[in-house]
Amino acid sequence: MVYRTGRHFLQIPGPTNVPDRVLRAMSAPVIDHRGPEFASLASETLLELRPVFGTTQPVVVYAASGTGAWEAALVNTLSPGDRVLAFETGHFAVLWRDLARRLGLEVEFVAGDWRRGADPAEVTARLTADTEHRIKAVCLVHNETSTGVASRVADVRRAIDDAGHPALFLVDTISSLGSIDYRHDEWGVDVTISGSQKGLMLPPGLSFNAISQKALRAAESAGLPRSYWDWGPILEANRRGFFHSTPATNLLYGLREALRMLDEEGLPNVFARHARHAEATRAAVRAWGLEVLCADEREYSGSLTAVLLPEGYNADRFREIVLDRFDMSLGTGLGKLAGKVFRIGHLGHINDLTLAGTLAGVQMGLKLAGVPVSDGGVEAALDVLAGDR
Repeated sequence: MVYRTGRHFLQIPGPTNVPDRVLRAMSAPVIDHRGPEFASLASETLLELRPVFGTTQPVVVYAASGTGAWEAALVNTLSPGDRVLAFETGHFAVLWRDLARRLGLEVEFVAGDWRRGADPAEVTARLTADTEHRIKAVCLVHNETSTGVASRVADVRRAIDDAGHPALFLVDTISSLGSIDYRHDEWGVDVTISGSQKGLMLPPGLSFNAISQKALRAAESAGLPRSYWDWGPILEANRRGFFHSTPATNLLYGLREALRMLDEEGLPNVFARHARHAEATRAAVRAWGLEVLCADEREYSGSLTAVLLPEGYNADRFREIVLDRFDMSLGTGLGKLAGKVFRIGHLGHINDLTLAGTLAGVQMGLKLAGVPVSDGGVEAALDVLAGDR
């Protein structure tokens, strides 16, 4: 058995490293979730959460994974048999489609190659053709965690408007919130879905729906069954600083501290840091002679980079070597990308030296795995990191 020294490098695209400040906040004693101390915690945290989504509207918090927030967005706004328009941008877009179908929704799923985001022109074309307005919602994954491709949410919103279509706009930001610029109100999003375990720097366990007034109106007539996910009782309890069911109290302590950290750094600075780390990572990949999976530079992710290995080399075997030799976890290829790509997570609570160490581990691992790569990937990344900030 190998004795490990130093710390484990968790460089998957989530769950991400939890800052010490957040861990300490979560270690507070459990309090009465019906008492005044909790009401103060919840009221403060729910209010401070809104700017991260770019909204002045309510944000509902669930004790759940992001999958729960997917379901909540659908069941609160749609009825059995409703049609939704969605896009095959990667593994998680496929999973969301499957969930919608199991709920009894009809999904018009636009095929994709997993290397590009949703095509705004295709959005306009599909919605313009829907003259009877059978499509009730457009579902989009902002940052596809399996591919490192970030769809252009603002452009998709304009495409919906260009078609003059009344469909709701539902966006998954699970691996982009708190890492990539996002504007719920400005971009006319009706439900924004997210989770705690990525850019918000918390353990898994909380998920979110940011809700527009249009979505709240849709909820009044939506016919899909809902109980735990129902926005109504939650929002009513939130007005008094409480939840309609037992909340994840200590995760809320952690969330409040994480929100303070994001505010102290400033969201524009947070987004710039992620963009710079992403640029440095891509510089390393290109210097190695490898290929970034994302095929459109307008859609590069600030949260993660998916890297294609040459034909005949197994990405999972490479990841095993990196874990065994350097105690570093990298993201696996998901779905039809299994064994073909590995993913470098560069989101959340990391800095330049963390990224440099990560890329050094990747470079050494590629050599040990026998992957034909050029030297200089780390140096190319350092040139980016050492540049003007």
